[in-house]
Amino acid sequence: MIGIDLLRRKFLFYRPMTPLPPLLLASTSPHRKTLLERLQLPFECVSPGVDETDRPGEPAPERAVRLALAKARAVAARHQDAIVIGSDQVASLEIQGRTQVLHKPGNRENCRRQLSALSGHCARFDTAVAVIYGSDEYTHCDLTRVQFRTLDAATIENYLDREPSFDCAGGFKCEGLGVTLFEWIESRDPTALVGLPLIAVCAALRRLGVQA
Repeated sequence: MIGIDLLRRKFLFYRPMTPLPPLLLASTSPHRKTLLERLQLPFECVSPGVDETDRPGEPAPERAVRLALAKARAVAARHQDAIVIGSDQVASLEIQGRTQVLHKPGNRENCRRQLSALSGHCARFDTAVAVIYGSDEYTHCDLTRVQFRTLDAATIENYLDREPSFDCAGGFKCEGLGVTLFEWIESRDPTALVGLPLIAVCAALRRLGVQA
């Protein structure tokens, strides 16, 4: 069962690296790029090009970890001298015993539907990260729970006008006006909801000898 941290291979000791190997983010997401820039480490973004098709019945945390690993492994196979970071987030909502996965809405109508569905409900966001260097693999999955306040049609339309978030699962940006839609957020890492759990990334990098 995937819960907090999953060490595929253990980092047995701290090994400072001089010079720093290339650091690659296996993503083209501008949100993840902005987050990783906070660490003030040189890195490049590389498209992983992996199949992200849903697997029927796959639990959200397992899907997030599977895709984070798939992205990191795909890039690591092409750049074997690099430290590669892959990440994936699965947003889901359970209503009347049925779990609905929320993908990026892509347009205003889908965004409106997602926000309407989230109104008054608690959604979960499973955000996984995988860090690979050589034979070492580190994965972590962070759970964030978001309770949405009751959103009437006017509130939703006002939000869509002011901050269209068609490229964000759930149809909102928590780092922006999205916070006006919430009653509360519960998370161990506030960066996870944006798309990349930086606390876990830093822990993995330190285990590889990279000060972050």
